[in-house]
Amino acid sequence: LVGVIFSIATIVPSLAVGVRRLHDIDRTGWWVLLWFVPVVGWIVLIVWHCTPGTPDQNRFGLRAFSP
Repeated sequence: LVGVIFSIATIVPSLAVGVRRLHDIDRTGWWVLLWFVPVVGWIVLIVWHCTPGTPDQNRFGLRAFSP
């Protein structure tokens, strides 16, 4: 029961962080739906999340944090 409540409470913040990271590498947030594609989608998103972001500005605006 506690695990289910925790999962429901953290789903929206997790999606928001994923979309923000995708925007940081100049990809649309809709790519976060790849989490629903088993194995291949997960690998693609993990690789994208590990790549460095675009320097300065992209089509989604200025970066929030500088390295």
